[in-house]
Amino acid sequence: MSPVPRSSLRRRLLLGGVGGLVLGGAAWRFGQPWLVNPCRAALPADIADHDIIRAAWAGIDPAQVWDCHVHLAGVGDGGSGITISETMLSPLHPLEYLQRLFYLNAGCAHDAPGQVDQSYVARLHNLMDAMPAGCKLMLFAFDHAHDARGVAQPEQSAFYVPNAYAQQVVGALPERFEWVCSIHPYREDSVAALEAAVAGGARAVKWLPPAMGIDPASAQCDRFYAALARLDVPLISHAGEEKAVHGIGQPAWGNPLRLRRALDAGVRVVMAHCASIGEDVDLDRGENGPSVPSFDLFKRLMAAPEYADRLFADISAITLRNRDLTVLREIIEQQRWHNRLLFGSDYPLPGILPLISPAQLAAENMLDAAAVPVLEAVRDHNPILFDLVLKRHLRSRGARLADRIFETRRFFDRSHA
Repeated sequence: MSPVPRSSLRRRLLLGGVGGLVLGGAAWRFGQPWLVNPCRAALPADIADHDIIRAAWAGIDPAQVWDCHVHLAGVGDGGSGITISETMLSPLHPLEYLQRLFYLNAGCAHDAPGQVDQSYVARLHNLMDAMPAGCKLMLFAFDHAHDARGVAQPEQSAFYVPNAYAQQVVGALPERFEWVCSIHPYREDSVAALEAAVAGGARAVKWLPPAMGIDPASAQCDRFYAALARLDVPLISHAGEEKAVHGIGQPAWGNPLRLRRALDAGVRVVMAHCASIGEDVDLDRGENGPSVPSFDLFKRLMAAPEYADRLFADISAITLRNRDLTVLREIIEQQRWHNRLLFGSDYPLPGILPLISPAQLAAENMLDAAAVPVLEAVRDHNPILFDLVLKRHLRSRGARLADRIFETRRFFDRSHA
């Protein structure tokens, strides 16, 4: 048997971001402080006013900071309409069961029987209380998986977050939240649903193709792409490997090259995570071409001059420990990309403590060692602030992430472009 590449071993360890750290023999330690988010509330005064926190906000306008990658979650116990798969509720499927526990703990809704949905949103309110005025979160809806005929497949959907619920949460606190709709393009009513969502304030569309059963290169997407281009609504689509969410699609549908069809239709596409993990077939060398890092395909598209005003990416999840640090370094150092990168946290993932190691980044000279204890203290109280402060302080060979990456409002609010 050929050896498993180190990057594959790292991905297997984390198993999409959560369960592997427990399944590997540490299940009995779920309650240990190194593993579980303590869900503390307001930051202590000495941390809130720390030089490292203040330096993170220097040079950017908080009113322009919209975290463009934030997940709504729950179990449907609050009239939200959220549903999750039976496998995520059953210990007979330990990986998915533990993923649910970690996600809800990261969102501080794990210990609220009968009030999980409400507690998750209350935690978002609590986190935003610590952020400067004007700073917002963009909350994701998530459509059902659909089959090739455009028929919803709820029993094969990992989870479902209705557009109406995302809109409702935002409507209750519009000074802190915006929302992103999720619409499967094969749906017969997909264009009408998009028009209704945009009329209701949706700022973008969210897809996770391998989980939702979407082939972005299919002609079935064309009428939806035409509507996105006509309405000038960005498409935020996962690109690269997907481990955290299961569904009915093919892993190959996360290939960055499959989003060319949207780009060629005039859609502004945001590739989530910069396709920073996994491998995909190099379709430019045929359907049976060699597998190459997804990030290399992302770079190829970013270098294409015809996509300079249409292809963008968010920087959510790029600091997770299952990413290769050479990829993170390149994202930081490629300054010519920075006017096309957008800040996103992928919350609640920054609240899962083992996933991001400030100490490791400091050991790699990508972060000042003095920032490590401050960041760890911030994460215990506010994972969203933690993610922003960490990324603001990252360095690689003299380069840093540009200020404008964090001022995302210009991209999603066209009146402020």
